[in-house]
Amino acid sequence: MGHFFIHLKKELKKHTFDYILLVTAGVFFIALLNFYKGERLPEFIIVSFFVSFYILWGIYHHTVDDDIHLKIVVEYVLIGLVLMLFFKLIILP
Repeated sequence: MGHFFIHLKKELKKHTFDYILLVTAGVFFIALLNFYKGERLPEFIIVSFFVSFYILWGIYHHTVDDDIHLKIVVEYVLIGLVLMLFFKLIILP
């Protein structure tokens, strides 16, 4: 367990800007969802943009370290699709 926290600390130090960008986008995303609460089309568009941003962020994050592989891209796309499904089922009833 200690190794995990050491790795996490190194990762956060090395990619501080990347994670600040992701957290800022997430906060902005939640604020927009709250602002457009109950309006289905704007909510769907906001969720779609955030999922697209997340996928592009993941690709950028791994490209910086020259560590990008097809498997990683597929992983980010699948996580994005799961997020989209989650938001469709939970937030956009």
